[in-house]
Amino acid sequence: MIILAATPIGNLGDASRRLVEVLENAEVVVAEDTRTTQRLLKALHIENRPRLIALHDHNEKQKAAELAALAAETDIVVMSDAGMPTVSDPGYGLVAEAVAQGVTVTAIPGPSAVLMALAISGLPTDRFTFEGFLPRKPGSGVRRSGRSRRNLAPWSSSSRRPASRARSPTWGRPSATSGGSPCAVS
Repeated sequence: MIILAATPIGNLGDASRRLVEVLENAEVVVAEDTRTTQRLLKALHIENRPRLIALHDHNEKQKAAELAALAAETDIVVMSDAGMPTVSDPGYGLVAEAVAQGVTVTAIPGPSAVLMALAISGLPTDRFTFEGFLPRKPGSGVRRSGRSRRNLAPWSSSSRRPASRARSPTWGRPSATSGGSPCAVS
């Protein structure tokens, strides 16, 4: 079985009891960055030292089938550096392969930057579109995939933005980024 485990986004206090319990008993942890995962295990006072396997944008295609096969034999916990794996983080290819192989996939809920951005935006929350995180490179822009007017809630943590943009939130007003639709950029 694959267990997608949401990890804290900047505040260790956001780690759920269930996350700690799963990590205390995990035999295999697939991590975006094993060094970050080792620091998280230490910070959460988890004495268990599971086998750590790196899974990132550069190796996911090559490792997905092998890891899905491993998950058919034993539970593996999949973690990104912050937030939910597969949501603008590695894990999608692994999950798709696991589903194709008939391997069970489940998740431990937790912090989600997408939902935090939406919740604090002041925009209607009954319907929205997540178009991905803001690009790291200035001028790349956010491309709209649809023609309908939808609320956008792109999110970029201060660690992902240059200092010049770190304190420049845009709330609820149409912009070039949103294609004229109300948006929230935090």
